[in-house]
Amino acid sequence: MDTEDLKTRVLAGERRALARAITLVESGRADHRAQALALLDGLKGHGREALRIGLSGTPGVGKSTFIETFGCMLTGKGLKVAVLAVDPSSARSGGSILGDKTRMERLSREKNAFIRPSPAQSQLGGVARRTREAIDLCEAAGFDVILIETVGVGQSETMVAEMCDLFLLLLAPAGGDELQGVKRGIMEMADILLINKADGDLKTQALRTCADYAGALRLLRKRPQDPEGFPKAMTVSAVEAQGLEAAWQEMNTLARWRRETGHFAGRRAEQARYWFEAEVRDGLLARLRAASARQAMRSLAAEVEAGKLTPGQAARQMLEEHLT
Repeated sequence: MDTEDLKTRVLAGERRALARAITLVESGRADHRAQALALLDGLKGHGREALRIGLSGTPGVGKSTFIETFGCMLTGKGLKVAVLAVDPSSARSGGSILGDKTRMERLSREKNAFIRPSPAQSQLGGVARRTREAIDLCEAAGFDVILIETVGVGQSETMVAEMCDLFLLLLAPAGGDELQGVKRGIMEMADILLINKADGDLKTQALRTCADYAGALRLLRKRPQDPEGFPKAMTVSAVEAQGLEAAWQEMNTLARWRRETGHFAGRRAEQARYWFEAEVRDGLLARLRAASARQAMRSLAAEVEAGKLTPGQAARQMLEEHLT
């Protein structure tokens, strides 16, 4: 594969080239990984900056419907929108449905939209392992807004906050126990809580739920990266396209404030460091999974099972022999 040609085509905004580049960075083959790193290095410093928006929410809350309606609103403003949607993978077969293009049929027909579903595989945090690099590729391709949809709310969902500029949490009205069920960690990470399905018979309940969440947010300590009034809770209806314009204005207000105060650039620098450390951890684990280390791992595991070594002793021996 000619990475120089692929780089030129990605920078030109060719969607087919972008899809091919994302496939390359997602590949687990060693030769593909080398090509992917060369491509990413060549694209470094392209000078383009998209607004990266992470989106999480409980199952059935309407994330795909929201993204489609919101994305169509943005393309209607002349903006180029990329959607990186992560589908859960089967723990048994490793397969994923990858049905986001089917669920977002209207948005997928927009010429200024790009939808890429990716399998989560074994990656925790609600995002695929190479989602961060896919974001860099979409940014290089000239997209103005990148929406990162995660698998769903869980204790590890906060990882998406390490790759986006704004983090939205989508919630359902009349949540009741859901307010207790959503982890405090993800509540503290969220910049804007959007109570979806604020229409029809659920509208009154949505307003009440929004007030409940707004009260909960006031109990959280104010974060230095937020202006007055943030984080905040708002009601929206993805089906009726209500409240989306107001939500977009609030996103822009927050992003603009963070740019002007230096929090925007500082946050991206912190994220770069986080992902550097993550790559080091992944590299160390890969070395331990290599064929040369597997036999030693099995042998030490057998000694642990037999009670000859403690797990700590066996782990220390494994690391000393294979990582020094």
